[in-house]
Amino acid sequence: MGRPSSPARHRGLRRIGTIAIACVIAIAALWWWQQRKPDAEGGYRTVAVERGDIRVAISATGTLNAISTVTVGSQVSGQVTDVLADFNDKVEKGQVIARIDPGTYEAQIAQGTAQIASAQASLRQAQAGLRNAELDYRRKVALGGQQLVARSDIDLARAARDQAQAQVSAARAQIRQQAASTQTTRVNLDRTVIRSPVDGVVLTRTIEPGQTVAASLQAPELFTIAEDLSKMKIELAVDESDIGQVRAGQIASFTADAFPDREFKGTVEQVRLSATSTNNVVTYPVVVTVDNSDGTLLPGLTVNAEIEVSRRADVLKVANAALRYKPAEDAAGAADPRALAARGGGAGIVDDLARTAADLELDATQQAAFDAAVAAIRQRQAARQAAPRQQGGNSLFGGRGGGQRNGSGNAGAQVQAQMRQRMAERYQQDFAAFRSSLDSTRRMQWDQAMAALVGATRVPVYKLVDGRPQRTMVRIGASDGTDTEVSGDIRAGDQIITGERAAQ
Repeated sequence: MGRPSSPARHRGLRRIGTIAIACVIAIAALWWWQQRKPDAEGGYRTVAVERGDIRVAISATGTLNAISTVTVGSQVSGQVTDVLADFNDKVEKGQVIARIDPGTYEAQIAQGTAQIASAQASLRQAQAGLRNAELDYRRKVALGGQQLVARSDIDLARAARDQAQAQVSAARAQIRQQAASTQTTRVNLDRTVIRSPVDGVVLTRTIEPGQTVAASLQAPELFTIAEDLSKMKIELAVDESDIGQVRAGQIASFTADAFPDREFKGTVEQVRLSATSTNNVVTYPVVVTVDNSDGTLLPGLTVNAEIEVSRRADVLKVANAALRYKPAEDAAGAADPRALAARGGGAGIVDDLARTAADLELDATQQAAFDAAVAAIRQRQAARQAAPRQQGGNSLFGGRGGGQRNGSGNAGAQVQAQMRQRMAERYQQDFAAFRSSLDSTRRMQWDQAMAALVGATRVPVYKLVDGRPQRTMVRIGASDGTDTEVSGDIRAGDQIITGERAAQ
């Protein structure tokens, strides 16, 4: 084939040149965009504010046990002749589960019966002597009236009669004593038959036929019976730093190594006051009841549990890293509690109170009173924001803010406490009419919500607005260790700074 013509070759070179120039322009644009991207974003790493649920749970370990476990012992000594229950056997209340040789007690009963018969014979002999002494005394009394016997003979007859009566009483007491002793032996004979005191399952058995048990000092343990394995309990050891959040009725979820693919549920039944200190670590026992109707769970299993102490639904939340970020140029200003309070104010409390009011299911009159209070607050806030800021002034505190700056933590806490107190008083005045329209139950709910909102912890976060950080004070609530509930001048989708990118 011949070489292409000159015009065709020129067109091919122009096409290649055009492609090459386009590639160079694309590479240059990409490089420029990569260099410009940090500047456009301000060189910051951000996370978005999201709306969702916050579940707060505390973790603890414990052991699974039966609700009631009964130890069956022996009150008498002897040789075990029969063992009628084994491990895992289901037993009923009153069922015979073991027997001890009754020979010794049967012999004692026979001996006691003979002694009772002997005592009864002694009683009859004493009664015969009493009758004879009574007749002799009467005869001598009659003769004494005729002056035929001496007075001393009458006294001797009376004493003989009294002695005979005492012998009768002693014989009767001997009979009662022997009968009581024999009855004790009969009770011990009955105790040679070991019966289950409850309906349940045998967990342990510590005796064998032919073994001798000695109950002279304490009752030996023969069986351990779990009363009802359809309901079980977990005794959790909860750290002292978390025990204040645990309440009866809270839901607990737990897992056991024996069933790694299953999660079980329980309910907090009791928070016990008997603290335990181990290596200076203080824990409190918390009892969680568990439904074990299917018989899956076994006594003695070690479990890892989580107690749900709080759940916040449909709230704004942000990653915890956003709460820790603080730019270097803002560190000095953040140290002043007055400046911190001045920037935060009570932003967003009205919105939170509106949500609280919605939960109270207000009627038209109550809703109108609430709306009037909110309108007055918003009008005051708008007027304050529109007013020119004075040098060092702080309208929140009702005066100038140019007083002493004290960096001590105690002074900062006092300033924040004063700020919260004044804020609480102001809101109480604003909502006084609305509060008076509520019944006692709703008024209590309102007061609790108000106290929680005013006393909430406030921290600064930094929103990324037009490529630059903008400091915003927010109130923080529940945290699950990853995200934290926030409220205030913040919306879902806002980009919150978590850190700065390294320089390229």
